[in-house]
Amino acid sequence: MAGAVMDHRNLRVFALAVALVLSGCGASSEPARDQAPPLAGASIGGPFTLVNQDGRTVTQADFAGKYRIMYFGYTYCPDVCPVDMQNLGTAMRDLDKNDPAISKKIVPIFVSVDPARDTPDVLKQFVSAFYPRLVGLTGSEDAIARTAKEYAIFFKKVPPSEGTKGYLVNHSTTAYLMSPNGDPIALVPVDESPDAVEAVLKRWVR
Repeated sequence: MAGAVMDHRNLRVFALAVALVLSGCGASSEPARDQAPPLAGASIGGPFTLVNQDGRTVTQADFAGKYRIMYFGYTYCPDVCPVDMQNLGTAMRDLDKNDPAISKKIVPIFVSVDPARDTPDVLKQFVSAFYPRLVGLTGSEDAIARTAKEYAIFFKKVPPSEGTKGYLVNHSTTAYLMSPNGDPIALVPVDESPDAVEAVLKRWVR
């Protein structure tokens, strides 16, 4: 289990480094609100056709006009994903209360990288535990692989070790804030705290 946690942390660092390179960002001070978003111009995001937690086929067009938080994980994740979704859900609930005008513009989306186990019914139970408007998406292995590639997400199934049941999935745990047009804006620090998540959303959601 400890190895799985370390793998996730390494993937976080790698994904952050990639995003910064793609965006041309350095370790400079926090940008002014009128400056370009950190991920402006990065090759992140693209079309997809997946299935939501209600069993309905959806595409990127279903979310047009909304800011999207795109996160890739899986419901059987033993550690990182539940914590990240708890932080995200808490931040969205806080926005619902404190800044509903911003909250209603955002659709948080959880894309499964384990479609074999994450059926719509399983996803529905998972996402509803964290936030009522959290959308769960699954699909065929090919559809998930294509979508993950569009978002520069790495994932790989890890066979169960001796004496254990079930497999793990090592995966990038980057959360992207996407614009209403589907362009990348910034990373959402779901691994930090609800306050950190809320701060990023307030900065970039117009």
